[in-house]
Amino acid sequence: MPDVRSALATALPGFAVESVALLGEGLDNVAFEINNDLLVRFSRSPDPLRTTREVRLLTALRSVSPLPIPEPVFGPGEAGQDCFAYRKLPGVPLLDAPGCEGLDRIAATLADFLRVLHAVPAEQVRDLVETDDQPLTEWRDDAAETYPLVADRIPARFRRPIEAFLAAAPPPGPSTLVFSHNDLGIEHVLVDPRTSAVTGIIDWSDAALVDPAYDHGLLFRDLGPVASPPAGLRERAVFYARCSMLEDLAFGVETGRRRYVEKSLAALEWLFPESAR
Repeated sequence: MPDVRSALATALPGFAVESVALLGEGLDNVAFEINNDLLVRFSRSPDPLRTTREVRLLTALRSVSPLPIPEPVFGPGEAGQDCFAYRKLPGVPLLDAPGCEGLDRIAATLADFLRVLHAVPAEQVRDLVETDDQPLTEWRDDAAETYPLVADRIPARFRRPIEAFLAAAPPPGPSTLVFSHNDLGIEHVLVDPRTSAVTGIIDWSDAALVDPAYDHGLLFRDLGPVASPPAGLRERAVFYARCSMLEDLAFGVETGRRRYVEKSLAALEWLFPESAR
């Protein structure tokens, strides 16, 4: 585990650490909550230059984003480790708020958010993010490799449509790339469960110049028809939604994270509706 107290002592001399709690672990990062106020995120595969770019990106985006995003307190240079800290944003991940009402309003808010991000000129962020242009054939092939690992968890009526999808040619790729969050699943969307207001967007470590359909696909995967992708992006968005659903299901099964399993299985109803016939 990362040396949280050492990083804090280096970056914030004199800062009184009253409590340290493990907040969450993902494939790329592990995060801790300090004093119920400060969040510190460590990279599993240290790359201080990449983390520093993320800190710079968040600083630049604060004047652009219509939704709250993390405000960096310190980065790798100050901490002496590959981590960065930011003040805790209000709300809880939408993934952890099952039954949250107002999903249509949340979907509309996030669609507007993506419109703003996609309008950011690529030249303004090109030195802060990577280009993610993985061919759609590779997406399909990765999903096909994942499918046997989770097939026994999928109700029988969905298996033939999934297998047909995995055997088919993917749609044509994008003609242009745009700036986007590039991982806008509901685990990274904070909400106030009482009002259904979106209170923040977290984890920008994958932000990139990417297919504009990708984040719309993740929202469609997680929120369903209320997050129907824009007409011109729909075919690729549904493709990404289907592939990433299998990825999330495998992640949930392998790590024992019930929420990921539940949301992935629920998404089968709108990702493969022909199986209901």
